[in-house]
Amino acid sequence: MEATYAIETRDLCFSFSGSGNTVDHVDLKVPMGSIYGFLGPNGAGKTTTMKLLCGMLPAGSDNVYLLGRQLSSSMPSIFKQVGTLIETPSLYLNLNAADNLRVICSLRGWGEDGVPAILDMVGLGSTGKKRVKAFSLGMKQRLGIAMALLHKPKLLLLDEPVNGLDPAGIVEIRELLLRLQREQGITIFISSHLLSEIERTCDHIGIIHKGKMRYQGPMQELLGRPDLSREVIFHVPEAWVAAEKLKEVFPRIKAVQDRRLMLVLDDQQQVSAVTRTMLEMGIDVEGIDVKKGLEDWFMSITTQTA
Repeated sequence: MEATYAIETRDLCFSFSGSGNTVDHVDLKVPMGSIYGFLGPNGAGKTTTMKLLCGMLPAGSDNVYLLGRQLSSSMPSIFKQVGTLIETPSLYLNLNAADNLRVICSLRGWGEDGVPAILDMVGLGSTGKKRVKAFSLGMKQRLGIAMALLHKPKLLLLDEPVNGLDPAGIVEIRELLLRLQREQGITIFISSHLLSEIERTCDHIGIIHKGKMRYQGPMQELLGRPDLSREVIFHVPEAWVAAEKLKEVFPRIKAVQDRRLMLVLDDQQQVSAVTRTMLEMGIDVEGIDVKKGLEDWFMSITTQTA
């Protein structure tokens, strides 16, 4: 029987030398084929949980199931189907990308035939003899992901894969992960503290704060919550005139005052649609303020004291 979850933890706990639980009774359920965003502020317990999932910390393996198999009874064979990138990838800076992968193949007794295809998959196929020390941070991250993909895993665990990247690098990694899920069918588990990136990349989400899970479920279900509707203020020269023009198309006008027009919108796509419509109507949009939404909700649950 095929497993329902690529990752499942049951009452997972861990503490460092009696300092209280860094991971506190965490029950993860990561559906097969999903991109699951494991979200939380710095220090929430994300990396510790990732290390428990990989067997890098000496606890919790009885409570961890990967691809339907209990971690404690399946190591190390389970990692033939699991690729990991925890923290910064270890790279040979004076070698090129292909030789970095060939070293790993040699150490692990794998064939090297798949190296060119893996490099193409992560967008590094044209780097040739260029040494890794000349790579951008985004290119190094993609090479680290290539290392994790060498043995064609079914499950990929990535700890903060876009941390420290510039906007272009973040987009590169996002597009790569979406392509891996779509074309290779790989389940991807990503830890991050960047809400906006998780929202763009993931179809399932789990939020951890102070070691405890605060939310878990499909991203679409979360975005559909009525309490996450955005109150968006459009700064326009004649707010009343703009309201009259808009009310037939976007009836959820909450307030009109001077040069401020407040609408209740469901998501960022609708914010963009309203803005585009206003411009097409000849309404000059001087500025936009989003007053509440997913970010405010996330902040509210990750600033709780208990």
